[in-house]
Amino acid sequence: MMKPEFFCFSGFCVYFLFLQVVVSSEKLRVTTPTRHLLARVGGQAELSCQVIPPHSVMHMEVRWFRSGHSQPVYLYRGGHKMSEEAAPEYANRTEFVKEAIGEGKVSLRIHNINILDDGPYQCSFNGSGFIDAAIMNLNVTAVGLETEIHVQAPDADGVMVECNSGGWFPRPQMEWRDSKGATLPHSLKSYSQDEARFFYMKMTLLLTNMSHGSIICCIFNPVTGEEKQTSIILANELFNRDRIWMESLASIVWIMLSVYILYIICFYWRTGCASGCLSKCFCVVTSWPVQIVHLLFCTGTFFAIYLPHRSRGEPVLLMTSHRTIFQY
Repeated sequence: MMKPEFFCFSGFCVYFLFLQVVVSSEKLRVTTPTRHLLARVGGQAELSCQVIPPHSVMHMEVRWFRSGHSQPVYLYRGGHKMSEEAAPEYANRTEFVKEAIGEGKVSLRIHNINILDDGPYQCSFNGSGFIDAAIMNLNVTAVGLETEIHVQAPDADGVMVECNSGGWFPRPQMEWRDSKGATLPHSLKSYSQDEARFFYMKMTLLLTNMSHGSIICCIFNPVTGEEKQTSIILANELFNRDRIWMESLASIVWIMLSVYILYIICFYWRTGCASGCLSKCFCVVTSWPVQIVHLLFCTGTFFAIYLPHRSRGEPVLLMTSHRTIFQY
């Protein structure tokens, strides 16, 4: 028959071990190397998390999931990947890295990143009476590849310059600058998004003279700090032609107005208190050579107004220079 002291000692040992397990479990927690990750569209991201102090999680359930999604991004249970329970949009795009799983370190690589992957993720461990999770945020970025500057034909208001760029995420900041780096006030700024959530930007600028030198369209990604610059130099002839056209049009209008006033004066003087001199003046004004000249003036005025208005709607694509600046 075994002694009571043996049973007491055995029970004490079991109780002590149980307390050790409970205490060690309570000290475990999940953490991540960084709270914010950056990934480009088409690249890959690695979401890492670990249990501290170091503790094997080989037999625990490891899960990555996103808020508002019913299915996990990735699920590891019983030493295997549970593909049937994962969200279909991540199928064949995830890789479980478990070389240091014995130390409580695991990672999830997501390949072929797209804009829909942007947002917060949670990594959770569950097993052996322990459950905890850590949150990390994945920032997906994309930088536009092409930036174009269009210049419309000048009109009475000046020269309209338009900058277009697409393929950005998140929505970038956009501004005009002169050759000295000073910001120029824009006339209009707008943006749109396509089905893939890429941003397309448009910004216009009205120039009345060429005092700014070169004009630079700057687009800045607020997440990566990457800036793209596209610049043009407008020829002085664009503004000189506008000035000459305005002076010519003003002269034509003034001559037409003078002819009409003279015609009206002569008409009333002839019908009322006509004199020999005024009658001759009226005959000259109403003669066919003067009428032909008047018709030519009217025709010239019409084309002077119509042709610039027509050509204004036809943008001219100029040769531009491009530069990319990285700011971290």
